[in-house]
Amino acid sequence: MLRLHGFAASNYYNMVKLALLEKGLPFEEVPLHGCQNPETLAISPRGKVPVLETTQGFISETDAILDYLEEVWPSVPLLPTAPFARAQVRALAKEIELYIELPARYCYAEVFFAGRATPDALKAKARRDLDKGFAALGQRGRFAPFVAGKHLTLADLYFVFSVDLAQEVGKRLFGVDYLQALPAARGLLERLAENPNVQKVAADKQAEIPAFLARLQAAARSQRTE
Repeated sequence: MLRLHGFAASNYYNMVKLALLEKGLPFEEVPLHGCQNPETLAISPRGKVPVLETTQGFISETDAILDYLEEVWPSVPLLPTAPFARAQVRALAKEIELYIELPARYCYAEVFFAGRATPDALKAKARRDLDKGFAALGQRGRFAPFVAGKHLTLADLYFVFSVDLAQEVGKRLFGVDYLQALPAARGLLERLAENPNVQKVAADKQAEIPAFLARLQAAARSQRTE
């Protein structure tokens, strides 16, 4: 059986978890929090989650895991069959990751965890990148009804676990509603929220949040006393 290592408060962990659920694959969840201890580094060279454990070994990095699942279990596809169409979906997913999820992540500590303020230069970069990232999503996304067209794809996995967080960063930190000009994107978020597998992932995440916040607070206290 596949074993998914990570924790439910991680949006990248949840992308892989949703792929496994959508494909109907049996898997076991193994709690793991990103760190630099030898045990973690033995299965994830940078100590990051998620990690997928297979009969052949461990796979780290979300996009590599998702590609593996697609290649080994294509019967419930999350990519089109035509090479050009597959490339378009991958490009959409990568654009969401690099130009929406990543710049929003710079600000997560301030926005979601009452952490230290984001440095002004980094905040300005995040705002510029988010402006461009959502503009690109509006230009490339088809939302007919899913991000890349008629079917749920890998792009939707990145979309559902990135855009909502970036939207909150925009509203709370910049006073910008990035979905105001993208009603189709807002509608897709609402439809995906009704997906039973998305609901399961969301419920597990919500249950994990208190423990996740406690770990962050403990780490912050430890840093202050060092």
